[in-house]
Amino acid sequence: MQPLDPLKSPFTTDDIDIVSKQTLFQGFFRMVKYRFKHRLFQGGWSEPIEREMFERGHAAAMLPYDPLRDEVVIIEQIRVGALEHAQPWQLEIVAGIIELGESAPDVVRREAQEEAGLAVGRLEKITTYYPSAGGCSEKLDVYVGEVDATLAGGVHGLAVEGEDIKVHVMNRSDAYQLVKEGRIENGASIIALQWLELNYQQLASQWQSGV
Repeated sequence: MQPLDPLKSPFTTDDIDIVSKQTLFQGFFRMVKYRFKHRLFQGGWSEPIEREMFERGHAAAMLPYDPLRDEVVIIEQIRVGALEHAQPWQLEIVAGIIELGESAPDVVRREAQEEAGLAVGRLEKITTYYPSAGGCSEKLDVYVGEVDATLAGGVHGLAVEGEDIKVHVMNRSDAYQLVKEGRIENGASIIALQWLELNYQQLASQWQSGV
C-alpha cells in the first residue's frame, strides 16, 4: 500500500460552489468577479466570498541555453507592471501566451524566434506554476532550450505589438549572479536560472548523449 501524502489536498473542484461570475472588464486581458463558497478543513461550508481575478490564461517561458559555451540568452524590455517602479526595463527569459491550437513547446520556439532571433533545439521542462494564484488565473510552463548563443544579439520584437527587445548573451554563472544580486526580478527567469545552476552539468551531459 502506498503511504498517504499529507500534502495532497482532500478537496477538489467539487468542493467549491460558484454562486456567480461577472466580467468587470474586457480588454487585452480580462477582469472577472467571483462569488463563491467552499468546504472548510474542519467541516461545513464557508460564507459567500467575493474576489476579483485577473484572467491571463496559460503561458510558457524558456531560458535559451548554449551547453557548448555555457552561456544563456537574456532579453531586456520595458514592462508595464514595473512602469512606475525603480527599473521599468526588466531582464527576463523569452515568454508568451499560449494561443488556441498551440502547445507550450510551440510557444517558446515561436517566442525565441520573435524576441531573440533564435532557433531552438532540444527542450527540457522545468516546472509549471501559478505566478500569483491569489488574484490571477495565469499558469506558466517553464523550459530550458538548447540554442547556439553565437547567433544571438541585436534588437528584436514585433513592431505590431510595440515590442522593443534587446538581447544579451552572458555566461551562465554571470546570469545567476544577477539573480543573487536581485537584478533579475521576473519569477520565471529566477526559477529557470536557479534550476540551471543546479542542473547544468546533468543537462549538458544528457543533451550531448542525444537524449
